[in-house]
Amino acid sequence: MRRQTGAPREGWEKIIEGHGLAYHRAAHPAGLARPYWDESVHYVFSMDEVLALEAQVEELHQMCLATVEHVVANRRFAEFAIPEWAWQDVARSWERRDPHLYGRFDLRYDGNGPAKLLEYNADTPTSLVESSVVQWFWLQDTHPDGDQWNSVHERLIDRWRELDLPSGPTHFAWTNMDETGEEAMTVAYLQETADQSGRTTVAIAMEDIGWDAHNGRFADVEGRMIRSVFKLYPWEWMLADPFGRQAVRHGTWIEPLWKALLSNKALLALLWELHPGHPSLLPAYLDGPRELTSYIAKPLLGREGASMRIVTPAGTQSTPGSYGVEGYVYQGFEPLPVFDGQRPVLGAWMVADESAGLGIRETTGLITDDTSSFVPHRIEQ
Repeated sequence: MRRQTGAPREGWEKIIEGHGLAYHRAAHPAGLARPYWDESVHYVFSMDEVLALEAQVEELHQMCLATVEHVVANRRFAEFAIPEWAWQDVARSWERRDPHLYGRFDLRYDGNGPAKLLEYNADTPTSLVESSVVQWFWLQDTHPDGDQWNSVHERLIDRWRELDLPSGPTHFAWTNMDETGEEAMTVAYLQETADQSGRTTVAIAMEDIGWDAHNGRFADVEGRMIRSVFKLYPWEWMLADPFGRQAVRHGTWIEPLWKALLSNKALLALLWELHPGHPSLLPAYLDGPRELTSYIAKPLLGREGASMRIVTPAGTQSTPGSYGVEGYVYQGFEPLPVFDGQRPVLGAWMVADESAGLGIRETTGLITDDTSSFVPHRIEQ
């Protein structure tokens, strides 16, 4: 693994916008000198590294599924801040094996030894367009004979064909709270992959999904019954909404309700409890840092690096935010590796239960947040 510099393509902004990254200017807070998409650098991996990482993330995914089974069997929902009224619904969703689509592991990796799991974004992962499409076209333009850890697009299409969903169109829902356009474009891209699979689809805002109390069903603005929905809207928000009690019992939602356990950082503590000392895990606890002298406190339902606290013998560093009322996980802290002054996080994609690709975000800070930049990668021949 190494970081390599190169000249950006002429007119790269229009090129990536044409490939769906229309939100790259809005994805960053104002005033940052570095763009969100930065193709002046990229990371290079050997094929042996990629094959090893693929095996590690598929093992991690199976460990996560086994953890869901453990939580359901032992009714440990309270540790995930799941409201008690929804416990049985989460269990039923898992017992039915409600269909799932995709997820993204965030990993610490420096090219030496196994990757370390930072968290699993298994409910509403983003950076999909840049991982699947934009960096692939970058590779074709700049290294036409090269290779990339990237079969995301093809696997998504195949997965839509495999899913046994109710009859009728599948609705694809984003939220009007999206200010950058990232979520809308992510949903639009996933809808396109479903279209390419032959599935009939309909776009809708979450705010336009209505509840038909007379017939006991969800409906869209044209009165069509909604039987299956892909939503880029977290389950914890849905469970807190007035229609949450209907949502857990009506319709097929992708991602399914049981994914609320995998997108919750309490997962990190249960993984460590069930697999102590595993080489791909960092120590993690729910009841405090215990023996850890260097740790990071992460809110169970936090996003974009907000409301975190790093504690080391050298001092404490915090990020602003309003998360944390639901509780924290205390995870052993290992600083991200440094390449030319930048700290990369590897985002390893799963489609269904198979490894599918890689996206990389990097920043100068210890916590990857909304100021990070996305950079492409390739596999050295």
